[in-house]
Amino acid sequence: MTIYTVRHITTYHYKEPVGFGEHRMMLAPREDPDQRLLDLNLEIAPQPSDLRWSRDVYDNRMAVAHFSGRAALLRVESVMRVDHSLTDIADANIEDSARSYPFAYAADDLPHLINFIERDCADPDHKVKTWAQSFLRGGASINTRALLVDMTHGIHKGFTYKRRHEKGIQDPLETLNLGSGSCRDLAVLMIDAVRSLGLAARFVSGYLHVRHVGDARGGNTHAWVQAYVPGCGWIDFDPSSGVVGNRGLIRAAVARDPRQAIPLQGVWIGAGGDSLGMKVEVRVSAADAGLDVKEDGRQPLLMPPSRRPVPA
Repeated sequence: MTIYTVRHITTYHYKEPVGFGEHRMMLAPREDPDQRLLDLNLEIAPQPSDLRWSRDVYDNRMAVAHFSGRAALLRVESVMRVDHSLTDIADANIEDSARSYPFAYAADDLPHLINFIERDCADPDHKVKTWAQSFLRGGASINTRALLVDMTHGIHKGFTYKRRHEKGIQDPLETLNLGSGSCRDLAVLMIDAVRSLGLAARFVSGYLHVRHVGDARGGNTHAWVQAYVPGCGWIDFDPSSGVVGNRGLIRAAVARDPRQAIPLQGVWIGAGGDSLGMKVEVRVSAADAGLDVKEDGRQPLLMPPSRRPVPA
């Protein structure tokens, strides 16, 4: 196991003091079988007049802040530690009925998966579906794991990763035509391709730990894909890096649509030219989990964020 420490700072600058409406934050890691939040500290300046924690329909942690007064700067800093264990997709764990594609999801599972199978993106000429079918290798059936791994690696090797600071997501057809995109663009392309084959897929936002030579620190916000494989459950596939499984990936939110997993969103009230821009800083460091074990051998207890006050 690994203990990840994530520090995420978002700063908005304004020419003149402005007012702030409601802000929603999806910064805290999810509670999943392979990752557990150990502790979290959230600091917001100016201090909110009200801050509450809740869960959305996908069981993502969400903080909702309201403000009074005006300010020329809004700064949100979260520092968290996450206990993380590796997961992957192995043929031995896949249910026999799903080891080869095509397969059908169980009747009991289908009502819970159907929204993750239905496509949202227009594909009138079936270009995305045709591209997805190219990974079937021309056979009547293919190993399910191999199909998903090949698609992940195919995007990683065949598309150019580009950082985009513009808001929004490229349409999968645009990403396919351009042969490039940001991590969120490549994730949405893979999601639509997987869904075109009748499989369930969802969008994931969170953090990526990047291990540099001579430096165990580094990281950034990131987006990738989860596909549902019977017997394994929701498995991570990162087409931007070509990683299969959750190595270096810390989930903050999962959703059917990327617009439901935005890390920080809100409104401000002021003149149109008051905004001077936004700056995001992310640092992710890793340490062996054994370094964080208490002397009696127990892991640190989880302090639910909903019970932690927001520091002044």
